[in-house]
Amino acid sequence: MEFGRFPPAPPNPLSAAPHPMTTDLLRRASALALLLLAARLPAEGLRTVQAATKDGLIEGVVSADGLVRTFKGIPFAAPPVGPLRWKAPQPVAPWSGVRRTVDYGPRPMQARVFDDMVFHDGGPSEDCLYLNLWIPETAPKAAKLPVMVWIYGGGFVAGSSSEPRQDGGNLCKKGVIVVSMNYRLGVFGLLAHPDLARESGHDASGNYGLTDQLAALRWVQDNIAAFGGDPGNVTIFGESAGSHSVCALIASPLSKGLFGRAIGESGAMFSPKSARHRTRADAEASGIRFAAALGKSSVEELRTVPAQVLLDTAQKDFRHDFGIYADGYVLPDECRAIYAAGRQQHVALLAGWNRDEGGIGNFFGGAAPSIAHYAEAARARFGVHAEEFLKLYPASTDAEADRAARDFGRDASMGYAGWTWLELQRKTAGVPVYRFEFDQTLPLEPGAKPGAVPLAPHAGEIEFVFRVLSSRNLPWRPEDHAVSELMASYWTNFARNGDPNGPGLPAWPQYRQEDGNPVMHLATPAVAAPDTQQARYTFPDAL
Repeated sequence: MEFGRFPPAPPNPLSAAPHPMTTDLLRRASALALLLLAARLPAEGLRTVQAATKDGLIEGVVSADGLVRTFKGIPFAAPPVGPLRWKAPQPVAPWSGVRRTVDYGPRPMQARVFDDMVFHDGGPSEDCLYLNLWIPETAPKAAKLPVMVWIYGGGFVAGSSSEPRQDGGNLCKKGVIVVSMNYRLGVFGLLAHPDLARESGHDASGNYGLTDQLAALRWVQDNIAAFGGDPGNVTIFGESAGSHSVCALIASPLSKGLFGRAIGESGAMFSPKSARHRTRADAEASGIRFAAALGKSSVEELRTVPAQVLLDTAQKDFRHDFGIYADGYVLPDECRAIYAAGRQQHVALLAGWNRDEGGIGNFFGGAAPSIAHYAEAARARFGVHAEEFLKLYPASTDAEADRAARDFGRDASMGYAGWTWLELQRKTAGVPVYRFEFDQTLPLEPGAKPGAVPLAPHAGEIEFVFRVLSSRNLPWRPEDHAVSELMASYWTNFARNGDPNGPGLPAWPQYRQEDGNPVMHLATPAVAAPDTQQARYTFPDAL
């Protein structure tokens, strides 16, 4: 498993299962078409509102219910095109007059869109460094509101801040300002090359997507007070690749002073100790091969290649050649070494993962899951460690064998990484840490196959956090709305004061060894319970 890669390469038995995205896109088409129409006409009949940024005046809108001010498509860096391709973000050119910021900016260039992704922007472009703000209109004008900065997921190859399930309007009504930003993906955000390192001024290249996120956080520091936000109370939160990013940003010395709290949903920059990490030599060699494949010998020549050609070449022959790595600047060392030494940012952390993140992958060698093949498959995969595995993941029926294989897929990827992150942040940073597991199963899609089992899948919690269950066409139940309200309250409470607890909410204890390492199980009902699975998370390091 390569350092910072999600999803990891499948041959490794400890690799995460293929991205378990949902498949109800067609069934949602009608509802999403209405949402898209609304998103493309945000200013029709809505009251406009202006604000001053350090780069110029902007104009947004107030929602129809009068409760939210929204500004979309605010540039936080110069377009990373032409000579700025594969450079750290540069300052925005100030503008005169009033800039309308009522539509999402273009999404980053990307070849792969996962089944559950629907975008509200005008299309992909290299000119993609824009952010969005949602501000509660009813907050006192003198209030200094907590700020929550969202980082989307998508495996560092796909994603956009314009997804309807990430609309911050409903979440901000909990008394926070919500910010989301785009960042460069794939070859545009992760290409490393010796020429790029030489010209950087830091002897480092790659990790441009992370520098985009840092630039957006600096924009927040410079501008958020003008919108009623508190630059001294910023929380970063993200899911999947966004959670990996949160983990990396905590590790980066460049993030000092940019945020004080962090939330990670399903992902962290940790792989088993035996895994080989991407090195600078690996990353730069990939960049040289990529240039050669295009008949180019220098970065200057690469910058003349049309964006779509770069994207097509990367997608065809270099799908696994770009990833986050310890470049010596953004990340001075591997994340494990940084966290173990206590050199990360000492910020409170709330993190966890979903019950049904994992898949069976090729655990059964392509055969149907069955108890008849379970022990045999375990011995083929784990050899002398098979008996230990079978004790950790017991099964006596076909259904239990299927469940055990899925649990391993989850624990060996999301569980291992998330548990390691929580343990290290607690031990070496000495800050409050809270752990969750999202257990609320989603309603089955209309017309689901007989025997289909409800799941709490990867990315299934996003709509709950943002209070936008309506963005997805499922037969939502009262208990789903209750869990959504609960999670939004926990998340915003944590952003407000570093503690998710609040009046009327089930008590969420800190993740502490002396208390049994409590895990808050987010479901109906929500219950905190001691962790009984630690041996599962240490198992990968024994292999």
